[in-house]
Amino acid sequence: MKVNNSKIDIIIEVFCLLMLVGTVICLIAMWEKIPNQIPAHYDALGQVDRWEGKEGIVLLPIIEWILYLFITLISLFPQAWNTGVKVTEENRERVYRTLKYMIQTMKLIMIVNFTYLVACQVFAINLPVWYTILFMLMIFGDIAFWLVRLYKIQ
Repeated sequence: MKVNNSKIDIIIEVFCLLMLVGTVICLIAMWEKIPNQIPAHYDALGQVDRWEGKEGIVLLPIIEWILYLFITLISLFPQAWNTGVKVTEENRERVYRTLKYMIQTMKLIMIVNFTYLVACQVFAINLPVWYTILFMLMIFGDIAFWLVRLYKIQ
């Protein structure tokens, strides 16, 4: 089964790609201005607790691109998705559409997160105290939202 892209899917894809390409372009353009020591790790309160050379900053965009490509690849094979609900001929299209939205929004959240982390590294700033809580709320809130919709389809 193929789940066609909706307008929202296309908007999310374009936005993710713009952020990915923008991150790489920003790093290339700002390379000389990036401090020699950048944050490598943050504690639970968002304070930098480990520093590294600026070459380490390329790791996050690489992970970001791999994550994007992996999630995009998964979104192309709905038959591999674990739906968690009984799929029938009547609900098949709605179930897979809902799951594709969940995958797309999860991808968007991850790309925004990694782009923000790269920006924090580039400018050598601490993460806000609320960052981890907000990120977790976004991830689990997104999953909960789509799972509730999925179970209503059933």
